[in-house]
Amino acid sequence: VVGASCGYKRNPNFSAGRARKRKSAFGSGAELREAALRLLDHHQNLNDLLLEVEDSVKPGGQGGVEHQEVSSDSFIVSVLQEQASRLGVPTAILAAKNAVTNIERICQASASPSQVPLLSLDQRKRLSGLLQTVKDLLASNVFCRSLFCQEMWKMKDPPALEAVWHLHRDDIVGLGELLESNPDAPAVVEWLCRGLCGLCEQAEESSGDVELAGRVLSGKALNWALAERGQAADFAIVFLQNGFQQTSELGRRLEFKKVPYICRAVLQRMLTWVLDAVGKEKQEDVSTLQAMRFWLNAFNVSVYKSAVRPDSLQQFFRHTLTEVLTYNPLLKVSDAIHLQKEWSFTRTCSLLTTLYRKLFVAFSAKESICQLQQVLETHEVNWQHVLSCVSTLVVCQAEAEQLFKDLLSHLLIKAFENYDMENMITAFLIARQAALEGPAVFMPYSEWFKASFGNGGGHHGSSKKALVFLFEFLSELVPFEAAPYLKVHIMYPPFVPTKHRSILLEYITLAKTRLADLKVAIEDMGLYEDLSSTDESVQPQAQALRDVEKALQIFENTRKIPTSVIEASIFRRPYYTSWFLPALLRPRVLPKTPDVRMALIDSLKRADKIPSNLYSTYVQACRAMKEKMLQDESKVETSHSEEPVEQLKAELSELRLLIVDRAKYEDVPAQIAVISDRLASVLGHSSDENEAAPLNSPIQVDVSAPRLEPCHQSVVDLLLTSFCQNLIAASYFNPPDRQGPCLSLFVKMMCGHRNLLPALLGRLCQLIYHQGPSLNDAHILGLAAFVIHLSESRALIPEVEANLGTSQPVLKNVLSISEYWNCLLVCRTEESFAFCMRFCTAAASYLMCKFSSYPREDLCAVLPPSLVKKLQYIVPRLCLEARRILCEEAKTDLVWSSLSCPSLNYKRASLCLWKQACFQELLKEKAFRLSFREWLLLELEVYPEKDILSAWERQDFHYWAIYQWYLPAPSASGGCDGDLEKACGVIINTILDSSQRSDLGSCGQSKMSVNPDILCKLQEMVLELGCRRKLLSGCLDAQRHCLFEILQERLKDRKHGSALGEQLWRQQELLLQRRILVGLPASALILTCRKGKKTMLDCEDFFRFVNSELKNVCSRGYALSYDITAHFFRGLLNASLDCEDSAEGVNDVLTACQTKCPIMLFSAALWWPRLEPVLCSQWKRLFGAPLAEELERLREWQSSATSFLSSGVVFPLSGPPWILAAFLHCTLQQQSPCGRERSSLFSLQLLVSLLFFSLMDLISAKIAPQEGVDFQTSLEWSLEILQRLEERGASWPLLFHSAEKDPRKYRVLRSAASDRHVRLLPVAFYSLTPCFHQELLTREQTFLYVALDLYTQLLRLFVEGKDLPQSDQAGQSPDPAEHVISTARRFLLGAIPRCPAQSFGNIRPLLDACEELDPELGASLLRSSSPAAATELDEELALF
Repeated sequence: VVGASCGYKRNPNFSAGRARKRKSAFGSGAELREAALRLLDHHQNLNDLLLEVEDSVKPGGQGGVEHQEVSSDSFIVSVLQEQASRLGVPTAILAAKNAVTNIERICQASASPSQVPLLSLDQRKRLSGLLQTVKDLLASNVFCRSLFCQEMWKMKDPPALEAVWHLHRDDIVGLGELLESNPDAPAVVEWLCRGLCGLCEQAEESSGDVELAGRVLSGKALNWALAERGQAADFAIVFLQNGFQQTSELGRRLEFKKVPYICRAVLQRMLTWVLDAVGKEKQEDVSTLQAMRFWLNAFNVSVYKSAVRPDSLQQFFRHTLTEVLTYNPLLKVSDAIHLQKEWSFTRTCSLLTTLYRKLFVAFSAKESICQLQQVLETHEVNWQHVLSCVSTLVVCQAEAEQLFKDLLSHLLIKAFENYDMENMITAFLIARQAALEGPAVFMPYSEWFKASFGNGGGHHGSSKKALVFLFEFLSELVPFEAAPYLKVHIMYPPFVPTKHRSILLEYITLAKTRLADLKVAIEDMGLYEDLSSTDESVQPQAQALRDVEKALQIFENTRKIPTSVIEASIFRRPYYTSWFLPALLRPRVLPKTPDVRMALIDSLKRADKIPSNLYSTYVQACRAMKEKMLQDESKVETSHSEEPVEQLKAELSELRLLIVDRAKYEDVPAQIAVISDRLASVLGHSSDENEAAPLNSPIQVDVSAPRLEPCHQSVVDLLLTSFCQNLIAASYFNPPDRQGPCLSLFVKMMCGHRNLLPALLGRLCQLIYHQGPSLNDAHILGLAAFVIHLSESRALIPEVEANLGTSQPVLKNVLSISEYWNCLLVCRTEESFAFCMRFCTAAASYLMCKFSSYPREDLCAVLPPSLVKKLQYIVPRLCLEARRILCEEAKTDLVWSSLSCPSLNYKRASLCLWKQACFQELLKEKAFRLSFREWLLLELEVYPEKDILSAWERQDFHYWAIYQWYLPAPSASGGCDGDLEKACGVIINTILDSSQRSDLGSCGQSKMSVNPDILCKLQEMVLELGCRRKLLSGCLDAQRHCLFEILQERLKDRKHGSALGEQLWRQQELLLQRRILVGLPASALILTCRKGKKTMLDCEDFFRFVNSELKNVCSRGYALSYDITAHFFRGLLNASLDCEDSAEGVNDVLTACQTKCPIMLFSAALWWPRLEPVLCSQWKRLFGAPLAEELERLREWQSSATSFLSSGVVFPLSGPPWILAAFLHCTLQQQSPCGRERSSLFSLQLLVSLLFFSLMDLISAKIAPQEGVDFQTSLEWSLEILQRLEERGASWPLLFHSAEKDPRKYRVLRSAASDRHVRLLPVAFYSLTPCFHQELLTREQTFLYVALDLYTQLLRLFVEGKDLPQSDQAGQSPDPAEHVISTARRFLLGAIPRCPAQSFGNIRPLLDACEELDPELGASLLRSSSPAAATELDEELALF
């Protein structure tokens, strides 16, 4: 000691050195114990002794010297025995009393003024030593447990909860034994509850105590396994084991009589402690709520596994759920109706929703709902808790939607069976509560109400009594109803038979009265109000803004004022003038270029739908705003708060933490519900104008140029980014099939926000269609997975009305969501091919990994067929290896891993996917088969100059796809069954369909152009068909011309909608068909057939096609275009090679043309200057002989016409006059009109034919100015010819007589004209009125009939609004059609009185039409024809 005090260093071996120098004074351990006892006897304090003695006393010894060890337990036992014998009490009793005294001293040594459940570090250390000593005493059988328990309750203050837990955990005294020993059970319950509450509060106050508090409560804070804890069970387990014993356990626990009551009472009191705070969440202190949330850890199912029997656990959780649902049932049904919106999942106290979620872990969704149903049927319930339970179930349990639908059906059946109001109100409350959580988890209330009562098959339709019961129930609800539900009942009323309509009308009157009380007039309902929403905050002003936005969308697409707006201006005038117009006419700074809003306002103003004073006020306000802006450009509109967006970001970040941890998957549904609530705040129910569309109305997307509001785009980008990040983060830890339903729920939640969908689909259009090739791998992977989940939630997504940027008339492009992806994923260029391959591979791989456990039919339902078909098209196109049928064992995870790795090779990944046996099995499904037609449509979209394949590679691919794959494939798999004719039909139809349909992004390519590669393959097939037909010559098949059958079949029975639409389609179709015919081998137009031993040329099918269809697209009216004319004549010469006498074959066909297809000869006359050198050269190449007789005659006619017009040489008349007239007319058109003065030399028939051709040109000049025919020149020539006819007294009006049947006269001319030109003959006829003289009226008895017939035709054309020529310039006055009609009318009104009586003999069939279309003219006819009628009657009487 002196050395230490003087600062010397202590020798660590000092005591050891002394031990070596000095021997112990005691010879043995017994002597040492005896000496110690004598010392204690003089200085005795047994309590301190128990605290101070540790596990063992080990005197040290080193240097190889032996030392003695004295056991502490034997030492303490000796001391206790000595003391007990002196006091005359048993050692075990003395030990127990001393232990209690020490525990009391330890617990009272707390620094806090009041006792707390947890001990301090020093107290814990002292207690640990004491308990170790007590365990030693127990081992020596010198400790009395029962007395110890009794003495514990005699302490001045009850022991600290942690001390009891240590006793229980160290198996000194079990909690059950300790509780049973207290005679005052209620006091024990009070002490335990106070201690448990304090434990929860103390855990929340100190982070260091959380772990220990968790172990005290449930033993789970350190994630200890029960096996590591031995037999010791923590408090929660003890409470459950004893409080909810099963019958089989009662015999083994007879020693505990009070413990079951105590444990059950404690659990009940603690539950009440939590539930009391549920209704006072806003008033409670945050720390108190945290403490209660800590207690809810006692409801973690994982705490009890292996420690508690499953039936006991079920009983406990079922009992707890019942207690929650029936707790404090003070609220009335009327309160529930009024307040239930406040009890949605996100608005319910988090304590309650957390408790529900923990309870539901112990049950399946069906068991939970069955328990809820049982409680509703047998107990008086707390409606707030019941409806909160419904919300939690529907949000957190995916199966709950269908189960609740079943429950609602059951409740309605019971209600109508017994006319039970309770079941009815229960059903309505549950339906409304579930609908509050959004369509992503449950159908809207309006949909449920319509499905339940909107048709005669509903429960209310069985009898009048049931109907009265329903409306009595609805009427009783009215005083408590919110406006949205009343609107649903009024707008979608229950089905009521006509004889009981008064019941419905009575209810509607009552409901409207209630709406009036709420200051919500039914007249103020929006034009496009979403009745599926139950948001009461949507006031007329906000709804009007939505209606304006929707009306602008419709107007932008149709350029017509929406019908709903017109109807509102008439039938809903108060809403229209008070709300809609003010919303439309909100003052703003008008843009320099008029926008859609300005155009709609202008249209309404011109339609007198905007009052003048309101419009002038609007204009003045806009000017004022512009002036104000110019005065102070620094002022900007206040931006909306970013707080909701920040909250949404925070919740999305929280979701990511849950998704990457499989142990937290059960918390995901609740977090997604919170995100949904935050998203609703961001979108803003009252400010968002896109929510205006009804739930089932198509979503409009402008694919060519999608437009998004900046605020909407930022929200969509935030959600898409979150999805992609969640997917990548989750995939880092687990493959898709082990990621749970988190991402599915996330996408389903997004789809539930109907007002988000337009922006979402528009943004996906921007990303996939417009920016796809520029996206990186992570983006593609994320978007592909997102598309799969959207397809999974397809039931929540309305159809998409896609504006494809077409220049055609307005066509409805309404697509399903799957068809929408097909529209966005285009394969046209090298970049788009690569992107489409990557995207579709990622999507298919993700689906096959994510839903690998799904049955085949469910997997097929989720997978969009368009993605699989794109893969079937692209993979063989880009990978030669895929053109061989390969299947491998399923290695889907390898595909996913190749996609997930940083360096992606999509071609290898696509090929890997292609080889999967499961993928090949999918391709066998009918929905996923890529048919020959679909393959062609995709191939026709490719831009050859920008193709990813070279021309040679593309040619090889086409050969494989057509000849090796689709041609031999069975029709069941999309092939052609080896039928070449069928393959040709598919190619032709597909080319035509592809050219007809809306061509998005055509880059200015002409629709008349046909893919040269595909056309080349079609030419090969047609030539092969021709060779086959020659082999089968004589068979019936050889006499069919499949080419024209295919073309004409497309033109049959088409109903395209409007007459204008049909007309435009048909015109476009025929132009395309003509283009295909010209592209095929010329000889394909003509068949060869055997008649006896002679080979004949058969043009019947071609003639029929020309006469019925092709002539109607010739703008000259009497002649086909040069391309098809030349193609026919070239084909004729080529086909004649198969005849024994080629010249005879050609002559026969051209002779047949005169009667069967004269338009071909007229066409030859028109194009002969260009056609002659081509035909002469071809004939010389093929035959080297003089031209065939009929060809030579055509050349002579042309030469004669030229000579006659130029030098007056006599024109030969050896031939049909109409053919000669055609050559004369066409030559006259191509040369100077100097030969017209020789018209006096023409025969009458030649003049009439010339008049016909000149009238055709007259019409063409009006309807086809591109042909270059001058109207005035044609009119002068027509009048000149007519004058010559009049001079000779010719009967020319028969040319216009539609009833003329004589084939020798003029029928052949009319048959050669196009249908439109024939319909416009009345216009040509009345252009000739300057030559209509009195002599004509008296000479031609049929003239009046022809004139009246043509006049009625002219009026009908005007009424139908088609075919008539339009003004050359906008605003031209007078209108040409009106001018012709007025001219005709003036002529007839002047001519009728001057016509001879004989002219009226045959006009009776026209009188009715004239009276209907022109009453004045009809009256004039009647006046003028009555004398004639009387004369005719007298003649008839004279006959008898």
